[in-house]
Amino acid sequence: MEGPLLDFFRAARSAGLRISPAESIDATRAAQVVGLGDRARLKDTLSLVLAKTVEEKRAFAEVFDLFFRRGDFSPAPPVEEAARQPAPEAQASGQGEGGGGGGGQIARMLLSGDQAELAAAVEEAAQEAGLSNIALFTQVNLFTRRILERMGLQALEREIAANPEAERTGRLRQGRDRLRDQVRDFVEQNLALFARGETEAFRERMLQQTRLSAIDRRDHERMRVLVRAMARRLATQYGRNRKRDRRGVLDVRRTLRRNMGWEGIPFHTVWKQERIEKPKLVVLCDVSGSVAAMAQFLLLFLYSLNEALSGLRSFAFSGNLVEVSDILERHPIEAAIPEVMARAGFGSSNYGMALADFEREHMRLLDSHTTVIILGDGRGNRTDPRVDILTRMADRSKQLVWLNPEVRTLWGTGDSDMLRYAPHCRVTAVCNTLQHLERVIGALLRDGG
Repeated sequence: MEGPLLDFFRAARSAGLRISPAESIDATRAAQVVGLGDRARLKDTLSLVLAKTVEEKRAFAEVFDLFFRRGDFSPAPPVEEAARQPAPEAQASGQGEGGGGGGGQIARMLLSGDQAELAAAVEEAAQEAGLSNIALFTQVNLFTRRILERMGLQALEREIAANPEAERTGRLRQGRDRLRDQVRDFVEQNLALFARGETEAFRERMLQQTRLSAIDRRDHERMRVLVRAMARRLATQYGRNRKRDRRGVLDVRRTLRRNMGWEGIPFHTVWKQERIEKPKLVVLCDVSGSVAAMAQFLLLFLYSLNEALSGLRSFAFSGNLVEVSDILERHPIEAAIPEVMARAGFGSSNYGMALADFEREHMRLLDSHTTVIILGDGRGNRTDPRVDILTRMADRSKQLVWLNPEVRTLWGTGDSDMLRYAPHCRVTAVCNTLQHLERVIGALLRDGG
């Protein structure tokens, strides 16, 4: 009983259930009491012990049904009674050569149509092949071949090749093809059971490293989940005012007080500390067609960071600058972003016009505690870049950060004004993936904006 249950616990953890060693022991004892004969009773029992939330109960039901169905083979097509008797040459072939089973043994099972025996043979071969270690969908063909080889597929192939015209050979060929499909289905079920967590983690890592402009629309919902998770992680880490030791600057008073028990001899030194406050952010997003996808994810990311920020004002522009803070505050982010894009997005970039609008109406927002983040490729379609306004913004604010989705080798080429803007920014960074975004925003929060 313990072997199958341990495999089931692994599958349940891969599906997202939080199962501690103590809960595994309790579940094993409960299963010993109710037994494995009544599947419905076993399912209810394990669900009471292992699943703690509505989501976990739903996931438990799915993984339980899949786990205890994986050994069931669908019935084989009916065969004539004469075909169920192994031919003399099959008996003479004995256990065959190669793999865990011989050509005669696998031929006998295929001709008899005994699906229960085939399922048991597949389970045994799967254990020998280490199928429970499957981690990626690219390994399905590999494990399918390993299992078939351990069942004696090579010997069966030789037997089929030796008598290609015989009636018995035709039935063996059909049984072999059917078995190959069944083994592949079995491997895919095990992939869904044991590798779901690893597969999801691999997919998330790939999405984090993919250019935001290249994210497929069907992955947008998953990206929103990843963005919120990253934002929560950063907010938990930096969501309060902090203090940091100024190494090399000794706090004499606190050092003497701490070492009074040693007559003032400084065995334990205390360093002076600087206070790191929550940053104030002003964000200007270019939402023209070339960087619109990146801007959407940046707005989502920043508004998921509300716990870590003392103030956030957001602006969007293609040509004229539009404040979108109220839109993002009134509506859920999924509904707000399309409205922002409809109001200001998908036009031709004009950075000079946007900077002039900001100076005329919003320059008062900047002070020595404010960090300005500009997201855009710096391509103003050969309009006046108004570098003088950016210089005044940099002088009034704590720092100016420019996130550019283009690689550095493209800066300054064509109509790009990045090399004219860059000297006035404290930070200029390539930022076109979720990984880049987390690194840059995390550094801002760590240093207090």
